[in-house]
Amino acid sequence: MLMLPTLARDPRLAVIACADPRAEARARFTEDFSGARAHETVEALCADPSVEAIYIATPHQFHVANVRAAAAAGKHVLVEKPMALALPDCQAMVHAARAAGIHLIVGHSHSFDAPYLRTRAMIQGGTHGAVRMITAVNFTDYLYRPRRPEELDTSQGGGAVFSQAPHQIEVVRLLAGRPARSIRATAAVWDRARGTEGAYNALIDFGEGLSATLTYNGHGHFDTDEFQDWIGEMGIPRDPTSYGAARDALRHFRTPEEEAALKEKRAYGRGPGAREARAAPLPPAYNHFGLVLASCERADLRPTPRGVAVYTDDERRFEPLPPPDVPRAEVIDELEAALRHGVSPLHSGEWGTATVEICLALLESARSGREVQLHHQGAA
Repeated sequence: MLMLPTLARDPRLAVIACADPRAEARARFTEDFSGARAHETVEALCADPSVEAIYIATPHQFHVANVRAAAAAGKHVLVEKPMALALPDCQAMVHAARAAGIHLIVGHSHSFDAPYLRTRAMIQGGTHGAVRMITAVNFTDYLYRPRRPEELDTSQGGGAVFSQAPHQIEVVRLLAGRPARSIRATAAVWDRARGTEGAYNALIDFGEGLSATLTYNGHGHFDTDEFQDWIGEMGIPRDPTSYGAARDALRHFRTPEEEAALKEKRAYGRGPGAREARAAPLPPAYNHFGLVLASCERADLRPTPRGVAVYTDDERRFEPLPPPDVPRAEVIDELEAALRHGVSPLHSGEWGTATVEICLALLESARSGREVQLHHQGAA
């Protein structure tokens, strides 16, 4: 549903087929996309000769089988993060893509967002000297939004570490521009009623004096959108008077089944479709993931939903970005560059594998109290 506005509005895409076991989703799809075909199984979709690339947005546990099926059929793949919950599964997906000669892109994560890409380009330009420290902080109400039971079970990929940490991890890796070496972290279950980690702190060492601190808290108290002029994560202005709305909504549900049913009302085929996405006003700003600061030798750089704030020795200035024409078009930029121009994607299968390793190491460090070394970080 988050990628639906992109799929519906980007003129570079021809959305021609889908697979979904739910009849209501298939019916909505054929209404939303004229002339499109709706299949009941992934296998049937992969066998569709008109399909060039497949976006895989199934639950985490299905990713490896879905990617293998798509690769075997010669289809390029965009697969949601995290690409898997175990490193052998990630590696199997990478190997399947290589063997088939197809492009495998992992995302969307917020490291696709234009303000972070602009900040990375500014760092690479060298004007402000080498990046020495990266700080990422995000406070949200994530843990109290409607969830299915597996989304509150860490072993099934639920909780902040698998759902939210990949965004911060990939943003700081993007800005660091080199492989991570180790991580030291804390994370625990604060709210037993939710049953999974809703917050974490982590220190990632990139070597040569460069480190990144990551703080995330999804318990619905302070909100870092206050630091972004109340522009929300999706680039849309928020109402700051709606404080506590997520917690309040949960109080109306007595059982996990009732909560899951509320989330299902927002699923594709039940909530708004592509027609509504096309008609909706464009967001005035870019997606973001909280407060991020890249501290270089001669300046601090702060990406924001509308551009990059630059703090140098003798001035403070703002470098604006033009408003987005299509939400999350940066994902399609990377897909198009790979398929039409042979540009190796930044968010490759190897990149996604490195992110999963850091997520797993974050949990391991939090549980053991020790620093964890990283070994699969070749794609920085």
